[in-house]
Amino acid sequence: MDWPGRWSHIQKLLERTGPFAHPDFEPSPETLKFLQETCKILVIGAGGLGCELLKDLALLGFQNIDVIDMDTIDVSNLNRQFLFRAKDVGRSKAEVATEFVNKRVPGCKVVPHYCKIQDFDESFYRQFHIVVCGLDSIVARRWINGMLISLLQYEDGELDPSSIVPMVDGGTEGFKGNARVILPGMTACVECTLDLYPPQVNFPLCTIAHTPRLPEHCIEYVRILMWPKEEPFGSGVCIDGDDPHHIKWILEKSIQRANEYNIKGVNYRLTQGVIKRIIPAVASTNAIIAATCATEVFKIASSCCLPLNNYMNFNDTAGIYTYTFEASKKEDCVACSNIPQVLTFSENDKLQDVVTYLVESATYQMKSPGITTSIGGKNKTLYMQTVKSIEQRTKENLKKSLLELGLADGQELYVADPTTPSSLTFKLQLGSSME
Repeated sequence: MDWPGRWSHIQKLLERTGPFAHPDFEPSPETLKFLQETCKILVIGAGGLGCELLKDLALLGFQNIDVIDMDTIDVSNLNRQFLFRAKDVGRSKAEVATEFVNKRVPGCKVVPHYCKIQDFDESFYRQFHIVVCGLDSIVARRWINGMLISLLQYEDGELDPSSIVPMVDGGTEGFKGNARVILPGMTACVECTLDLYPPQVNFPLCTIAHTPRLPEHCIEYVRILMWPKEEPFGSGVCIDGDDPHHIKWILEKSIQRANEYNIKGVNYRLTQGVIKRIIPAVASTNAIIAATCATEVFKIASSCCLPLNNYMNFNDTAGIYTYTFEASKKEDCVACSNIPQVLTFSENDKLQDVVTYLVESATYQMKSPGITTSIGGKNKTLYMQTVKSIEQRTKENLKKSLLELGLADGQELYVADPTTPSSLTFKLQLGSSME
């Protein structure tokens, strides 16, 4: 269907009612005007899913779209991220995708942002009516989830509906995908259902070091043990999965180790996949999940139909299977319940035990928690990894017991982590070692 024909079809949909219409839907040309002129959509991610989302939203009539992506185009993207061409390799994904859509869809005004989502504050996110995510990162999902929750306003304990910015989130892996609708403060958020996300694959260190059997074991050996020991690009330089020089060095060392154990299969693509934790992507799955997400955005913006309630799974590994269910809001959710979480430890436990628990716990799954507290009315930083100078001054605290640090039963700990834009409050429940 050409663009005029498609737009005519959308007009008819919004100017009539039907059996599946939302109870609050009133067919009107004003709804059409809202979609075109007023409604602002933010798309996070301009990769495989993001390209499909931008195309779908533009063709549905949304004309005010912003897109954020921090990545540049790699030649490996070209087989499934259809808005990019060979001449675009090395350029910003957000900028190239924007140029393509603005050129092809009349009246559409996509605005690109070549940066991280963490580079913007509350005022930026508050201007949007709906946020749509096409991300390959759990950490980024959790961060934007926390940001939208922080925008909520309450009056006399009641949530102000006008402060809600709905989030439509899509994710794919191979021939599997999911789409969900999150109304912050009302429905289950990302943190409420964190256990639905598969844990990151990690190989036992003893296997990597002594009995490697897979090409991945060889690559992990170089990443974990050889890189920090040899520091090939200088002291303190971290691995950059997008730097071909870094990947090439790791590849060469991995091949050497693989040859020692007669292991086949180490190549550039696998090396980069292991280093960047890349998951397989299939263009058809991206198209299906993006179409589902765009449809949900259209439903929410126009109220023409009841939106998804609230989680949809898709699987076509063997035939086509899909189902929806209502993910339940967790009453004590760390992000959206406003209830301080309880941490139960012995007074003789070390601060390192607390940090390890926050990282390894299926409930919290933090990346690099920084812990502060208040003692005697003064703020005290117990440990912070993300700022090098502070880590140097506080890393000795990791070896100290909670009693030695002056922490008492019922004391509040404030934890900052890359997975959330604001600190989380925990209440310490201390017992003796006998208990």
